[in-house]
Amino acid sequence: MGGNGSTAPTKRSSCRSSSFYLFALLITSLFFFFAYPSHRPFENPAGSEQPVLFSGDLRDATIPWNKLCFGSSTLEKLKLAVFSKKWPVQGAAPGGMERHAFTLYSALAAMGHEVHVYTAPSDNRRPHPDVVRGTLHVHFVPNDSGSLNLSLAVQSSRRDARDKPFDYVHTESVSLPPWRARTMTAPDVAVTWHGIWYESMHSTLLEDLLWEPRGPSGSDPFLREAMPRLVDEIRFFPSYANHICISDSAGDALVNVYGIPPRNVHVILNGVDHTRFVHDPAAGIRFRNKHGVPSNDNATTLVMGVAGRLVRDKGHPLLYEAFSTIAARHPSVLLLVAGDGPWAKRYEELRPRVRVLGPLGPAELSDFYNAVDVFVNPTVRPQGLDLTLIEAMHCGKPLVTTNFPSIKGTVVVNGGLGYLHSPNVRSLVEAMEAAVRDGREALRRKGEACRAHARSMFTATKMAASYERFFLCMKNKKYCWYPLPTDC
Repeated sequence: MGGNGSTAPTKRSSCRSSSFYLFALLITSLFFFFAYPSHRPFENPAGSEQPVLFSGDLRDATIPWNKLCFGSSTLEKLKLAVFSKKWPVQGAAPGGMERHAFTLYSALAAMGHEVHVYTAPSDNRRPHPDVVRGTLHVHFVPNDSGSLNLSLAVQSSRRDARDKPFDYVHTESVSLPPWRARTMTAPDVAVTWHGIWYESMHSTLLEDLLWEPRGPSGSDPFLREAMPRLVDEIRFFPSYANHICISDSAGDALVNVYGIPPRNVHVILNGVDHTRFVHDPAAGIRFRNKHGVPSNDNATTLVMGVAGRLVRDKGHPLLYEAFSTIAARHPSVLLLVAGDGPWAKRYEELRPRVRVLGPLGPAELSDFYNAVDVFVNPTVRPQGLDLTLIEAMHCGKPLVTTNFPSIKGTVVVNGGLGYLHSPNVRSLVEAMEAAVRDGREALRRKGEACRAHARSMFTATKMAASYERFFLCMKNKKYCWYPLPTDC
């Protein structure tokens, strides 16, 4: 009895002490990483669009490959195997990863490469036939729950490799898990990371502090789970031969925190279909008229817009509170909300200064961006590279968004492109106030700069050309040199 009684407090004390040190370790790690990134240089603060000069082996490049100008795609044709969790089909609104996969592999196939995608349809309510469009082959291999059936996908890829082996295997995040990647026969496997656990830890910690600032701490159980998971992720990452990151900050983390050799880490930024997301003021006016939004009248001085899933981790509690303040101070400012989710009903409370449009189809998104004066994305998830930011920039709209490393280091690289805020209501209000204070003409000029930056970095063409050169480089080292005589 006496022995047990003396042991329990000791264990609790040890647990508290361990949790404290884990918390301190995480905070210190996040501070030094995000405050002092060392692997990749920061964008020129002047916002110059001059190309960054690079000469040498592309595997040594410490800049996004999108900044380089690759030439003809007729160097050599490739046969690629791709594993992706989902593929967009009619009847289901595609997520960011699905849209990325569709854009990238459609573009690579359009270049003449043979691309086999092993995936599951985004709508699992009914069966979908495989897609064959030119040299693009989409193989749907779902399991009973609608997710990717990994065993069948691997079997299918082996059958497709019998007549002619694949030049390279590529997986979107862990669609092909590390234990499967290790069993794949030649060639090697490359992975594109749309989010890593290190960033997820930052996100979860931030959300815990935001939503429960004075409530019971959830940090101890979170950290007890988070740290071992981070260690596991660091251990299995070498199962993939090469790592492609969609932001500079993720590349920094893989080198500085995960210990991946810099030569195996490459940054290729997301791109969108720049022929669909275009600056079209007339389309914006038509969209406003369709939805009863005043155009340039005295009653409406500024139209802000937000699009995507209306959920907590996208920052909608922050935007709801912040715009409530803005609407009270500036009754002539309007907010358009495109999307679906639990926060749609809350936004309805702010009518008539808020218009909830519901989910928009892909064809309507470009018109929506053109209808607003400034695009707002208050995300509290510092992961990946949100496509809505890039789409809005292509439509010539400045941004109000969170100052996470993946955004300020890659997207809003200077004040001429928009307004950055910390992930809290007060800072978001200040950023929105700055946009209101600057007015339409200043926002128009910032939008022009956004469009130029997006066209220089975030097009489907530049993304596909970068991936093409990466796969060629992995197949034959002679393509690793830059510039080649065929490069522009």
